[in-house]
Amino acid sequence: MKIIKNLIKIFLLLLVAGFLFILFANFSIKKYSNDYISNYLEEVPTEKTALVLGTSKALSNGNPNLYFSYRIKATAELYKAGKIQYIIVSGDNSVEGYNEPEEMKNDLVAEGIPAEKIFEDFAGFRTLDSVVRAKEIFGQNSYIIISQKFHNERAVFLARKYGIEAYVYNAKDVNKYAGLKTNLREYLAKAKVYVDLLFGVEPKFGGDKILIP
Repeated sequence: MKIIKNLIKIFLLLLVAGFLFILFANFSIKKYSNDYISNYLEEVPTEKTALVLGTSKALSNGNPNLYFSYRIKATAELYKAGKIQYIIVSGDNSVEGYNEPEEMKNDLVAEGIPAEKIFEDFAGFRTLDSVVRAKEIFGQNSYIIISQKFHNERAVFLARKYGIEAYVYNAKDVNKYAGLKTNLREYLAKAKVYVDLLFGVEPKFGGDKILIP
């Protein structure tokens, strides 16, 4: 019985430590990223390139994914305002018939952005992969990140920890109910950022350099 009680104590201590670590990670990333994030077009610095973080165009039930739609709209706003010249669309293309970068590019072209201004990164499987590959593969040492605020906080934190002068333009968020699962998952994702930095995690794939004019 004494052994069982000790095991329970250890388990509870680890549980509390894990909870505190998650709170610390989320608080510190939010605080750090605040200086580089903007909801307003006029506050965003002018940069050569924007990095659009990928998500699926449709939900599992077939309905449109508003996270996707709002990111496309925000990117078009930046481009048409002259804030950016080129766009990297980075996302998952690991399964046949599922291609986030291609879907983003097609919708941006439909918004009036020339296809030759858009570069596809098919190996943006994670946020870390997307932000680091924008530098290592596409040669961009500074850029504007486009996603929703909860995601952008983590992305700009990672980018700057990897020596990239990144800024953020927040796409419109979805309502709290529709995004509840996503927002809860983000708490764990922010904690994992510190784990990745601790162990020096790198993008899953490298590749040939791609020149943006």
